[in-house]
Amino acid sequence: MKTPRKIRQVFKSKPVIEGAGVHLHRALGFDEVPLFDPFLLFDDFRSDRPEHFLRGFPWHPHRGIETITYVLRGEVEHGDSMGNKGDITSGDVQWMTAGSGIIHQEMPKGDADGRMEGFQLWANLPAAQKMMAPRYRDVKAAQIPTVRLVNGVEIKVISGQVGATQGPVRDIVIDPEYIDVTVPPATNFTHPTKMGHTVFVYVIGGQGFFGQEQKPFADAVQGDNYFDLPRDTLLGNETLILYADGDHLTVSTGGEPVRFLLIAGKPLNEPVAWQGPIVMNTQDELRLAFDEYRQGTFVKNQP
Repeated sequence: MKTPRKIRQVFKSKPVIEGAGVHLHRALGFDEVPLFDPFLLFDDFRSDRPEHFLRGFPWHPHRGIETITYVLRGEVEHGDSMGNKGDITSGDVQWMTAGSGIIHQEMPKGDADGRMEGFQLWANLPAAQKMMAPRYRDVKAAQIPTVRLVNGVEIKVISGQVGATQGPVRDIVIDPEYIDVTVPPATNFTHPTKMGHTVFVYVIGGQGFFGQEQKPFADAVQGDNYFDLPRDTLLGNETLILYADGDHLTVSTGGEPVRFLLIAGKPLNEPVAWQGPIVMNTQDELRLAFDEYRQGTFVKNQP
């Protein structure tokens, strides 16, 4: 029997300032744990004002998580304590596993028109893998396949699978799915999802319908309420929709297209001890990480 995913909560991203003064919009963060397990944070750093992003994110540590950066426009220069350096440019993805510890910097540069468009997702690592060796998966735009359905829907597959097409990011412990979907006007898009996985979408353009039943709608619903949006409720840019469990979800459009990121992963169901850029399972592990950072013994894998 098919089980459609119903909307669990709706969030509107909020402006915050991070790094050395980067203005961005945060769609989920510390306050939403454990609703989004295994995901911890999702930031939208789209801007056409260079003064809002050029200061970037100077050298800082990470341990116990993976950071996933997806750039739509512009470029981000990066470097780390293992000697890696390079650029993430338009259409590229960087999947960084911090593991036992890495110190790095990320400096958005924008494009020739002074625009920067991108997103960063944090995914938690389970206790058994938190101290694994750090690694990068740099995926260029040309390596990300695009699936075009007969109804005109276009899907860029970063991780996970759409039909017979599998994304280039594989063998990640949380079994993630990360796809970039554009649905044309007056079109329905139905996508299978794995039962038991956390699933959310983040709207990045246009607007669409994300619910079916006629029930009251609120901009944000506190607690564990399950609800559906009326059919005539359109959700647009900078809106995050968290779904309840099910084996598929449906998005439809009216007179204009909608573009959104669909992200899913297997929950870890483990305790979270989180401070700043470090996420562990216990407060003792967290204190040890910061002690090691101060003492210069944080990085376990030297170049």
